[in-house]
Amino acid sequence: MLKQLQDRIQAASASNTALEIRGHGSKAFYGQTPKGELLDMSGYVGISSYEPSELVVSVKAGTSIVELERVLAEQGQYLAFEPPRFGGQGRGTVGGMVATGLSGPARASMGALREHVLGVTMLNGRGEAMSFGGTVIKNVAGYDLSRLMAGSMGILGLLLEVSLKVLPFPTARATLRFELSQEQALNQLNRWGGQPLPINASAWWDGALVLRLAGARAAVQAACASLGGDLIEDELATPFWTGLRDHSDEYFVGAARAVEGGAKLWRLSLPQTAPALTLHGEQLLEWGGAQRWVATPMAADAVREAAAKAGGHATLMRGADKRCGVFAPLSAPLLRIHRELKKSFDPQGIFNPGRLYGEL
Repeated sequence: MLKQLQDRIQAASASNTALEIRGHGSKAFYGQTPKGELLDMSGYVGISSYEPSELVVSVKAGTSIVELERVLAEQGQYLAFEPPRFGGQGRGTVGGMVATGLSGPARASMGALREHVLGVTMLNGRGEAMSFGGTVIKNVAGYDLSRLMAGSMGILGLLLEVSLKVLPFPTARATLRFELSQEQALNQLNRWGGQPLPINASAWWDGALVLRLAGARAAVQAACASLGGDLIEDELATPFWTGLRDHSDEYFVGAARAVEGGAKLWRLSLPQTAPALTLHGEQLLEWGGAQRWVATPMAADAVREAAAKAGGHATLMRGADKRCGVFAPLSAPLLRIHRELKKSFDPQGIFNPGRLYGEL
């Protein structure tokens, strides 16, 4: 299949034909509207190597996230950054996971997806195979170029294989619930952030702050005793965190209805210490306050201005009208760097044109 992919890319480059890279298509809603002839990667599957003792797995780009996690779970390990699996179980590929660069509820404590990428193998716009990084955690050769693929939306090249850091499941977990306003929740999260607590994830919505603790059993038990709150049983907590991760819980179901009615779902990336924002629409806070969701009919400029004043930026996650741009506008120097990177990897501009920014 590799030779077929190389031939397809070389032919597309020669004829200046755009290619839309797709796995399962579960994230087709994210980013600008896909363009070009379909380049289907869903058949390029398999785990190339897995060394549980080294905490490293190498997997082909078309492999489903669910299949990879099943294999890891057999060894008591997992993807600690909890990538979203949009579209239900069995949907979403490793290539799409890396290309979108999205992380789940544990991102603030366990690190983002890009921090777990150790190496990649890809095809550039000439159909040439390129490898960056490695397959061991201590290897730093080409490290940054590997991570550059995270969140690139496929505009730089065709991902073939990814090497990822994996971790053992925590020994113990517990979920606590507190009745707090948004302001109270943010203040409390900031206070807790300065303490040695095993906080693995947090979420605030509709007057309730929910914490997930994870780590050594003694540390989790001690934290439960000191923090207080209402202990949520695992049979209720697990579906909640899974729904939050996969955007299938009550908040995101309501946001989807709002989007159908003409609203937009925005993801705001802010400093954890940013105050509560006054925005029209329901908000959900994650990552200790660093990630904030808002489903709102507000104009894009107003949302982005509010995010900028708070020291961050806003990304359009879902919306029928994307003329405002999905990602935060780039300054002239950053846009120039992006253009040069695109030109270096994809001289003819055939890979996912316009998916990240219209100019790329």
